[in-house]
Amino acid sequence: MTTTNSHNRLRKVCIGVSLSIALAASSIGMFDNSNTAFAATASTTKSVARQTTADQIIATGLRLQGVPYEFGAEAGRSSSFDCSSFTQYIFAQNNITLPRSSTQQSTAGTFVARSQLQPGDLVFFYSPIHHVAVYIGDGKILHTFGEGGVTVTDLNAGWWDEHYTTARHVLSVSAN
Repeated sequence: MTTTNSHNRLRKVCIGVSLSIALAASSIGMFDNSNTAFAATASTTKSVARQTTADQIIATGLRLQGVPYEFGAEAGRSSSFDCSSFTQYIFAQNNITLPRSSTQQSTAGTFVARSQLQPGDLVFFYSPIHHVAVYIGDGKILHTFGEGGVTVTDLNAGWWDEHYTTARHVLSVSAN
């Protein structure tokens, strides 16, 4: 993946987040009750903080596209990754601590239904679990496997769709 394609993808994610924030902010003005508006503002502020952290994590991961996959890659190293060292690394670069293995990561945070996935959520595959990816929005996941190394894949197609197991919100828990 070229740097230009990575920048274009990141730009699209940022534009989407900006539009979401603008729509959320405009909906606040529709409330007449000041208490309700305050609650919506507090909720929106928390959501914006989560989106900012998610965007930073995703941007960190996108910069690593093409870095080789290596089963059992050493944690903390960025010259190669396995799936869980990748998620652990990009979250750590943004001050979020995750356990080392995909099985351990699958118990972090709180359960989230597939229909409620948000950028930055961890998505797990197989049974028993032994693969993890980061949901980046628009039905796409960021992860590493096989010859391609770190890559973006369509969650809702083929093997990934068929072997989806569960997902976890980890940012909302960490942000509290």
